[in-house]
This record gives sequence, structure tokens and C-alpha cells, in this order.
Amino acid sequence: MTTPDASDDGRTAPDPGAPPARRVVVALGGNALLRRGEALTYENQRANVAVACAQLAKIAAGVDLIVSHGNGPQIGLLALEGAAYEAVPPYPLDVLGAETQGMVGYLIERELRNRLGPTRPVATVLTITEVDPSDPAFDAPSKPIGPLYSDEEAAEAARERGWSFVRDGERLRRVVPSPAPRRLLEADQIGALLATGCVVVCAGGGGVPTARGADGTLTGVEAVVDKDQASALLARNLDADLLVMATDTAGAFLGFGTADQQLIARAHPDALLTRYGPQFAAGSMLPKVTAACDFARATGREAVIGALDDIEALVDGTAGTRVSIGASGVTTDGTTDGTGRDTSTTGTTEEN
Repeated sequence: MTTPDASDDGRTAPDPGAPPARRVVVALGGNALLRRGEALTYENQRANVAVACAQLAKIAAGVDLIVSHGNGPQIGLLALEGAAYEAVPPYPLDVLGAETQGMVGYLIERELRNRLGPTRPVATVLTITEVDPSDPAFDAPSKPIGPLYSDEEAAEAARERGWSFVRDGERLRRVVPSPAPRRLLEADQIGALLATGCVVVCAGGGGVPTARGADGTLTGVEAVVDKDQASALLARNLDADLLVMATDTAGAFLGFGTADQQLIARAHPDALLTRYGPQFAAGSMLPKVTAACDFARATGREAVIGALDDIEALVDGTAGTRVSIGASGVTTDGTTDGTGRDTSTTGTTEEN
């Protein structure tokens, strides 16, 4: 329930006598905002954001809603655009990350405002993430960004620009370092906005990657922080009740891409990672599974991975891969898993 705001500007303010709202962090996958194989155009991104926000609007009533998002395709495009203009050196990845936060955050905020109306405030917070400058991830690039390349195109870019690539199906994709987030500098400010009833869009692309020098000075680093790990940290900082990683698949699968792949319905974090961690693709599903397990262990609350189209069921606990310390082992498609196999199949394509 809400009461009229004293400013009488058409908005409403939270009712101090109402019970606390359920707090939900939704992390939107970069490929949920730009579909695999689509051209990196503004119109395609705008259309996909509109679809995403139509789903988010379904759960916004009655919850404290925090939305984060990926930026792999977008930051890769900006890097290509910068490399094409040779009059100045390319901008570093931290600056490009800030640009993608502004671009995608604006599109999400605009579409949410259109759907939630004038009584629900929405704000985008440029979020800075602190990482460890000695994180070993700097020596092992793993985060895919940008479009797909042929072998010849990737070889030329590696030679001319020093970029690293990994195979993605029949083509290749650029990868960059992805250090673990240590601190989100705007967590308190985000919490203050939530207290006013505001929907907050933040931690886009995992936040702007920065590190502190010996003198405490903050500087940008050449990296892209994984948005799922950053979202899990944000959810812990904000005492969230639920972490949702919304992607373009029904959840995490065992035997993904095989004839007998199985949707993981429910899992204990220790059992999931110990038994099946190596099955999940690095830079794709593995960070989601790891983030879900980290959040569940740290808070005792549930994290869920699933399709954006199923957002209401994900929040209600009736769809997706649900990770909780209350789970027993690993359950696939309603059957407690002992052998890692059952007979069900699902024909979806995992986000990357």
C-alpha cells in the first residue's frame, strides 16, 4: 500500500505501516537483450529491451526490484568502433563499460517507465566495481565480448590488435579478463533509492572495473567483470530475498546439447558444483551457476536461473534451476539425480 507523496507530483511514497516488500535482484543476460546472431543495431536492442521490460513489469508490483544487465555484445561493438577510428588511441575497457551502462541502462529505464507509469520511480545508477589488481583472471582472459569472427578475421584481429579469442561453435569470439568483484561502491546509494520505492537499474556489465593502487587511488582496469558474480554480490549487500539470473534458456542443464540433456530443477550448491561444475561452459553458464551457489551459501536464500519469458514462474519458484541450501543433492526434471541421467530432453540453446 502507498500514500500520496507530499510533493504532490503524481508519484506515491511507501506506506511506513506496510510490511517490507520482497527484495528481488534480476540479472538480465547480455544475449537476452541482444539475441544470438542478430545484428548489433539500435533497433534490435531497443526491441529486445522492450520485450525484457514487459516481463519485468509483471513482477514489479509489491517487490523491491533491482535490475542488472550484461554488456558483452555491446562493449564488444564499442571496442570495434573505437579501433576503426585511428586518429586517437582506442578507449580502455573501463570507459567502454561505463558507456554501455549508460546506453543499456537508459533503454531499460525508459521502457520500464513506459510500463510502470508515473507512480513508480525508476533510476539508473552508474556503478563502479572494485577488483583485485593481482587477480589471476588478468592472465587468463575468459569473458566473451562482441560478435562472432571467422578464423581468418580472428587471426587478423589478434595480429593487429593483440586480442585473444576462443572458439564458439564453428566461429570465434574475443575474450577479455574477468576478475572477481570485491566491492560495489554505490551499494549504499542503491539501498537508499530502494527505500523510496524506486526500481533501480545498476551494476550493468558487472560495473565499471577499477582497482586501488598502493596509495588508495582508484583507477580503471582492462577487464569486464562478470555481471552474474557482481549481481550476486549486490544481492548479498542489499539483503535480497531472491537472486534471478534471467537468460535465454529454461535453466542450467546436465549434458547440455546432447540428446539426453536434462534440466536441473533444484540443487544444493555444494552438490551442484562438486559433481557437475566442469560440465558448465566457462564465460557462459558456469558464472551463473557459481553466482547462484555463492548467493545461496552466503544468505541461506534461493537463487534461480531460467528464461526471461518465465520471469513470473521464476520468482514464484515454479520454473528454472533453483539453487538452495534447503535442497537435497541435485534434482533433474522432478527426479532426484543419482546417475546424472533421465529420459527427458529440452531443445534450447545456452546463452553465451
